[in-house]
Amino acid sequence: MKGTIFENTHVPLKSWFLAIYLMATNKAGTSAKQIEREVGVSYPTAWKMMHDIRSLMQPPDKQLAGEVEIDETYLHANTYKRSSARKRYGFDARRTGEVVVGMVERGGAVKVWHVKAAGARVLHPLIARNVRQGTLIHTDGYIAYRSLPRMGYQHRWTEHGKGEYYREDSYTQNIENVWSHFKRGIKGVYRHIGPKYVQAYANEYAWRYSNRKRANMFWALMCRIDKR
Repeated sequence: MKGTIFENTHVPLKSWFLAIYLMATNKAGTSAKQIEREVGVSYPTAWKMMHDIRSLMQPPDKQLAGEVEIDETYLHANTYKRSSARKRYGFDARRTGEVVVGMVERGGAVKVWHVKAAGARVLHPLIARNVRQGTLIHTDGYIAYRSLPRMGYQHRWTEHGKGEYYREDSYTQNIENVWSHFKRGIKGVYRHIGPKYVQAYANEYAWRYSNRKRANMFWALMCRIDKR
């Protein structure tokens, strides 16, 4: 099938469909070893198939609107290095992490980016491109978000550093829920991912969250094959 992930492959379509089903329906994520065992292909083939399938899990093109939560986090792509990093840098070990920024529309989709830094120079262009003007944005107390009203957005925040996580319907629990699933998936399923693949894995978990209300996750992903 020219122009699809099936082009120039010798893997039978039924094997592809099984791999897509496993990746679409397993909420915690699916390892390449599981694909190897259940689909009956070699590990390198399973690994490549999974990355081809992840290429279908691109974020939606439309801007987020309504009420949007924005947060940044530090992902340790190698969970084994995280323990030694804590000993050296403290509990957060932030100096050694990969920076990931996420935006979730309450009741809707989420978008996630692997970025080099989480300063205003990175955050502001991302927000301008992906969040509709006039939207109410909820964040923590990070100073880079304080200029959002000047950019044409409504802004509410909570001071996490002071133990405040809820203030007049302002909170960031939804985006933090995304981080929880993402990090637990990396630690419990994939164990280690290369930094250059962080965006691909982020897209996988973001796609799964954005399509969580669909009755048939497999079909939702199959419908994207000719739209890659």
